Amino acid sequence: MHLMIESMILIAKEAALQRAKSNSDILAAYLTGSLLDNDPFLGGSADIDLVFAHAQEPTVRREILSLTPEIHLDIKHNPRREYNPPRELRLHPWLGPEAYDPLLIYESGHFFQFLQAGLRDKFHEPVNTLLRSRRNAEHARQMCNGLQVPAETGPALVLKYLKAVNHAANAVAILNGKPLAERRLLLQFPARAEAAGIPALSAGLLALLGAQNMDLSSLAGFLPEWEKDFLEAAGSPGVEARIHPARLGYYKKAFESLLGGENPQALLWPFIHTWSLAVAVLPPESLTAWKSACQQLGLVGAAFKARLQQLDHYLDSIEELLDKMAAANGV
Repeated sequence: MHLMIESMILIAKEAALQRAKSNSDILAAYLTGSLLDNDPFLGGSADIDLVFAHAQEPTVRREILSLTPEIHLDIKHNPRREYNPPRELRLHPWLGPEAYDPLLIYESGHFFQFLQAGLRDKFHEPVNTLLRSRRNAEHARQMCNGLQVPAETGPALVLKYLKAVNHAANAVAILNGKPLAERRLLLQFPARAEAAGIPALSAGLLALLGAQNMDLSSLAGFLPEWEKDFLEAAGSPGVEARIHPARLGYYKKAFESLLGGENPQALLWPFIHTWSLAVAVLPPESLTAWKSACQQLGLVGAAFKARLQQLDHYLDSIEELLDKMAAANGV
């Protein structure tokens, strides 16, 4: 595996240097994600997370480039404005941790050197860690407060709910590390909740997704419908970039691995999230299987009101945790 990881890093370096050579707008290129943790594979599939920082606004914000059926490049393009001022990135719950300690591949004019000089200063001080966490918690609260229970719950509303859940989970996760990636969110969250001193948040997160309502055989039974909708949506106008043909194996092999592992419920987050993203661009008549799965999970219909109440209480617990941590650290 070590040789494979080295090969993937080399691929990223070659791709970055080729782009930088032909595009003077690129200020920096760096590698981030699970590849840096020497643990990129889940079910034998992995992605290579590469980020380009541009002087101007990039025309494309995200690219997916297939290398093999199991491995692909996931390239983000960020404009320079998102990194300014560098000191403010200390409080950014997503971009700050990403830019703090990546593998730098290319830079022009010491851009990244100056960036990290401002970003890294006092980055791990309790006041800044708590502020990053509070930003996620506040965003989750705002989204939760803005959600209503309509007569008919569709993909757009479910995605707003899932986004709020993701922000809530990562408000806890970033107290003791980087934000959690999509495929591993439920695998790695229990350790982060434990480190934060509230292990019960792990079971609470599963409850927000309705895990208690769906047995594993039912969950596995929906996978063919998930795959069909994923392939139909992939490449469609307006679909989220991660719903891409090159990522089918990336998700499918991970799902199969999780189902056969010690924590099969960890499949639930990437499964329902990617399925909701896919069906969001499909016609209403294509939503039958997705609605059935969401019905079992309590994410549509009358049960959705109970999920919103659960999320409200979950956020109360997180806000109480952050208040206690702030008091203990005198911030």
